[in-house]
Amino acid sequence: MNNFFKILFGSCLGTILALSVLGLFGIGMVTALSSLGGGSVESNTVLKLDLTQPIPELTNNVPVNPYDFNPGDKLGLADIKAAIDRAAEDDRVGGIYMEMSGTQLGLATAASLRESLVKFKDSGKFLIAHGDFLTQGAYYMASVSDEIYLNPIGGVDFRGFSREIVFLKDMLDKLGIKYQIFHVGKFKSATEPLRYNKMSEANRLQNREFINEIYVNFLNEISEARGIPVAELDKVADNYLLRKAKDAVEYGFVDSLLYKDQVLDVIRYRLGLDEDDDIEAMSINGYNTNNPKKTKTGKKVALVVAEGGIVDGKGEMGQIGGDKYAKILRKIRKNDKIEAVVLRVNSGGGSALASEKMWRELEMIKEAGKPLVVSMGDLAASGGYYIACNADTILAEPNTLTGSIGVFGMIPSLEDFMREKVGITTDTVKTGKFSAGISALRNISAEEGAIIQEGVNEIYDIFLTRVGEGRGMDTSAVHEVAQGRIWTGRKALELGLVDKLGGLDDAIEIAAGMAGLDKDDYRMTTYPRMKKPIEQLMQQITGQGGESTKVDWVIQSELREWYPYYREIKNIKNMKGVQAKVPFVEGENFILK
Repeated sequence: MNNFFKILFGSCLGTILALSVLGLFGIGMVTALSSLGGGSVESNTVLKLDLTQPIPELTNNVPVNPYDFNPGDKLGLADIKAAIDRAAEDDRVGGIYMEMSGTQLGLATAASLRESLVKFKDSGKFLIAHGDFLTQGAYYMASVSDEIYLNPIGGVDFRGFSREIVFLKDMLDKLGIKYQIFHVGKFKSATEPLRYNKMSEANRLQNREFINEIYVNFLNEISEARGIPVAELDKVADNYLLRKAKDAVEYGFVDSLLYKDQVLDVIRYRLGLDEDDDIEAMSINGYNTNNPKKTKTGKKVALVVAEGGIVDGKGEMGQIGGDKYAKILRKIRKNDKIEAVVLRVNSGGGSALASEKMWRELEMIKEAGKPLVVSMGDLAASGGYYIACNADTILAEPNTLTGSIGVFGMIPSLEDFMREKVGITTDTVKTGKFSAGISALRNISAEEGAIIQEGVNEIYDIFLTRVGEGRGMDTSAVHEVAQGRIWTGRKALELGLVDKLGGLDDAIEIAAGMAGLDKDDYRMTTYPRMKKPIEQLMQQITGQGGESTKVDWVIQSELREWYPYYREIKNIKNMKGVQAKVPFVEGENFILK
C-alpha cells in the first residue's frame, strides 16, 4: 500500500511539474508571438540593415533555430528589396544605417540588393555604413553609402578574389576508399576533389576566367561609387595596402575613423536631432511587418522560387524536391486565375531525374499558353540551368554563375578499405553476372562501368537536346558551350544561353507584359508556401518537424565555417542516380564574405 501511494504521489508530482513547464513555455510563446509585430513606424525612423546572415530567395525558406523561442521572419531577397523600395517613398523614414562586418551574400544577391540601396539613396535619404572590420563583401555593400565610417582600430580587408578547393583524393587513397566516377564534359569538375589532388587544367581555366570577370565587375562598381580609379583599386588590392585603419582613409576607401557613438551623433545631425535625443530605429524585418506591401486583387502572376540543391522526392526546407515542385507547377498550370509564371532559380543543380520532372511540367505550362520567364540568382547551373532552359525568356544577373551543362554519376567502393584496413571480405552467389547489382562493398566490373557510362552519356545527350530546343540552337552548337563549363551571366548572354541581363523585377515585368497585363492589373502569388518561423518551431517542439533540423543546428554551431563541407559530404552520401550539379560547396569563396 505504501508503494502504491508513493507511485501515485510521484505520478501526480510529475504531472504537476510537466504542466508547470508547459505553462511557463506557453507564456514564453505568447510573449514571443506578441513581440513579432514590433512597434509602429515613427517620424524620422532610421532603418537598420543587417547583412551578416545569409539571405534566402524566399522568405522563411531556412530552417528555424530550434533553440530560438522568439523567431521572426527570415526575409528573402525580394521582400528585402521591396521593403527598401517602400522606405524610399515613406516620409517617415529618414535613412538607412548599415552596421557592417562580414556578409554571407552570393555575388548576384549582393549586386541586386546594392541596386535597391542605390535607388534608396537617389531618393534623397541618407545611407550610412559603419563597421569595426570590413571584409571585401561588406565593403562592396558599404561602398554605395553616402558615408563610410570605420572603427579607429578596425580595418578593411581588400586583397582581391581567389577560390580554394579542398581535394580528398589522397586521403581516400590512404583509406582504401574508391569513388568510381562517370562523367561527360572536360569542364565538369564537380567530382574532381574525389579523383584528383589539384585542379585539372580545364577547371583551372574556367575558374580563372569567371573569377577575373567577377573581380573586374567588383572593381568597376566600387570605382563608380567611391570615385577611385579602377587601376588604383587593383593596386591597393594587389599590394595589400590597407593594413591599418588609417590606410583606408588615406586611400579614400572610408570617410573617417569613428566609434559607434560618434556615428550615432552623425545620424542625429542628419535627422536634425539634438545630441541627447533618442534615434527611432527599426530593423528591415520590423519595417516590413509594420508597413507591408499592398495586396492587389484580380489576375495573378505566379512566382515560383527554386533555391537549393535539386533532389528526388519532396526534399527538405531549402531544397528543390522534384516531386514537390512538379506538383506545384501542375497546380499553377491548372489555375485559370494565373496568367503568367516567373521561375526564380538559385541552384547549382542535383538530380537529373528530378530536373527532368520539373522540365516536363514547365513545358506543359508553356503548352497551356502561359508565358514562362526565368530569373537567375547567384547560381543557375547544371540542373539549375536544365529547369531554366525551356523558358520563353531567361534573365541573368551579370555575376550569375550559370551553364555547367554536363552530368556525372559516382559510386563509392569500400572493398579495399574493408579488406585491407579492417579485415572484412564478402562473397556472392548469383544467377548471372549482373544479378548482384551495384554495391558499395565491392568494385564494379569493367562491363558494369561501361553500362553506367552509357547511361550518363544518354542523360547528357538529353540535356543537350533540352537546351537546344529551348534556346533554338543545334545540339552541336550547345555542346561547344556545354561540356560542364561554367559561365557568368554576362558571358552566357553572348553565348545565347540567356536572353537579357536583369533582375527579378525585370522578369516579372516581362512576364506580365507577355500576358497582356498592365502594372495595376495583377498581383503576385508566390510558391512554395512557407510556414512562419513560429509555426516551424511549434512543429519541432511537437515532434512534427523531425530531429534532423535540431541535429544540424548542433553540428553547425560546432563546425562553424567547416559546416558547408560537412553538408556537401552528406549530400554526396545521399546522391542517387545521375547528377547534374555544379562543382561548388556552399560557403566557398565565390560568396562575398
